[in-house]
Parts: sequence; C-alpha cells; structure tokens
Amino acid sequence: MTRRPPAVVAVLGAGSWGTTFAKVLADAGKRHGTQVRLWARREDIAEEVNTHHTNSQYLAETVLPGNITCSTDVAAVLADVELVVIAVPAQSLRSQLGGWKPLISPDAVVVSLMKGLEVGTDDRMSQVLAGELGLPAERIAVVSGPNLAMEIARQEPTASVVACPDPEVATWIAAACTASYFRPYTNTDVVGVEIGGIVKNVIALAVGICEGKQMGDNTKASVITRGLAETTRLAVALGAEAETMAGLAGMGDLIATCSSSLSRNHTAGRLLGQGLTLDEVTAHMNQTAEGIKSAQAVLDLARQLRVDMPITASVVAVLQGNLSVHDLGPRLLARELKSEGEL
Repeated sequence: MTRRPPAVVAVLGAGSWGTTFAKVLADAGKRHGTQVRLWARREDIAEEVNTHHTNSQYLAETVLPGNITCSTDVAAVLADVELVVIAVPAQSLRSQLGGWKPLISPDAVVVSLMKGLEVGTDDRMSQVLAGELGLPAERIAVVSGPNLAMEIARQEPTASVVACPDPEVATWIAAACTASYFRPYTNTDVVGVEIGGIVKNVIALAVGICEGKQMGDNTKASVITRGLAETTRLAVALGAEAETMAGLAGMGDLIATCSSSLSRNHTAGRLLGQGLTLDEVTAHMNQTAEGIKSAQAVLDLARQLRVDMPITASVVAVLQGNLSVHDLGPRLLARELKSEGEL
C-alpha cells in the first residue's frame, strides 16, 4: 500500500457521524488536495450537501468544506478509492456489503466508524467486514473514542483512536484525519477499541435511566465506574489489552457517552427512565441508539464467555420488559460483596 495521502476518500453513510467524519477528512485533506465523496441513501440529503454544503437533518447549520461531494450512486462514490470509511447502522452493515463488495477496490483499506455487535452472530463490525469483503485484518481499521458528532462538527477539540493490526496502516489513516480540532492516536488492539465503543452504549443507557429517574451524581458515577469494570472483563476475555480500556476508546468514550445530552444512548435511557416505553423512545428519536440494538448481543457474548456483566444484564431486562426502571438501581446494589480490584 502506498503511503502518500489518499487523493480521494469515500465515506458511506451520511448520518451525523458519517457526515462529521467526512468533514474531518476534508479539513485534514485540504493541504493535500484530498477529495471526499459522501454516499447518502436519500437524494434530498445529497442535493443539500452539494448545493448548500450543509446536512441540516443531522448537523444543523454546520457548513461543510467545499471538497466534500455527496451522491446516492454508491458505485460513483467508490470508484478508484483507496480509503473507504463506513458509517451505517451496525445491524444493516452485512446486508449492504454484498452490493458494495464488487465496487470496492481490491487494494482499498476499509475503516469502520460503527459501534455495535451484530445481533444473531455477536460479531464486531471489523469481523463482519472481514467476512463479507474477504479482506485481511491488516486492511481493516476502526476509529473510536469520545466522538460526539455535533461537538466535532463545531470543531471543538477532541482526541480519538485509529486501531489496526498493522501500525503503518493505522498511522496512514491517522494522518489522513488529523485536523486542527481532531487528534487521532494509533493502536493495534482492534478488539479492545471496538469493545469499548460497543459496551459504552449499553452503560450509557443505564446512566440515562438513572438520570431519568432523577438519581444523583453518586449513582451515575458508580454505574460508569462499574460499567468500565465489566467492559474490561469482556474485552480481556476476548483477548484485548486491559490498558486499552483506560484510554480514549475505553474510559474516554464511556465518560463522553454517559455524560452528554448529545449522546443518543444516554438520551434513550433518560426517556426510558422518565417512563416512556421502548416504542415511544424509538418514535421520539430520529437516529439509532445503538445500545438498544446491541445490548442483547453483548449479553449473549458475555454469557458464552462466562463473563459477569450485571449492568448489561439489567439493561437488557429493562429493554425486554422484564425489569421496571424503578427496580434498576436496587438490583445493581443487591449483589454479593467482593473486592473492588476483582475483574
């Protein structure tokens, strides 16, 4: 693979994070003349991006750089592209990859922005990409961290992680998305980076429920901290490095997602805590709260590996209607005593 900056980058998915990351790539690529092609499912979004340089449904009045173009023609977006970034809902990824595979260059590197486990297979998104596209691990990367899209779109400084088994590929991708307000670090622990991004959505649902029930900061801090502990247990059981969970893709992402009103999962949990049904929450939100979709898959994976994840189990029980939000807090406290240092 060449190490020069990519001339063209394709971003598949024009939601809030896909559009924001396209902006990051475009801002970073101005000094190299990089063009960013954004694929959208809807023609009205593509037209707005091309005509007004905005995507108002997802990013309000944020002005997008002029080196971003948008199209609903995925073949045109992917033509002769060496770096492909994918930001679609996790549960729809596999069904779309079959149509995209013939269009992706044989030498392309594919980057996942998605934070979810596939229901039914319990596969991480990098595993879905590898299986469906037939790519080696060295050509698949993930980006994760405290990446609330709206804050980044407003160019509020943040750091992130680019993870790939090949450190040179990770560095190449990081260079392509280094902007004045976006600072990527590199990592080879793909499993840890992905698991941190997946489980934090479930923990954010729990924190949101606590907030919706008007529980205090002590409660939320306790759930966040113990949520990090169970995330670490799962990650380590899958072969990840425990240290990754103390970094941007672990603790950093968890804090941001559990604390911000911009977090879809935190918002969904808060609405559940306020008494809305799951159907009402889904109708209220115009974006996917990935934790709702992935929570059962996370719990299934934990049970297969015999990993204890009480917060995740309680969130799943709430989502399935088997536990009232009123009983979530007491259930989490009614556990046997043990040392805090035990994973």
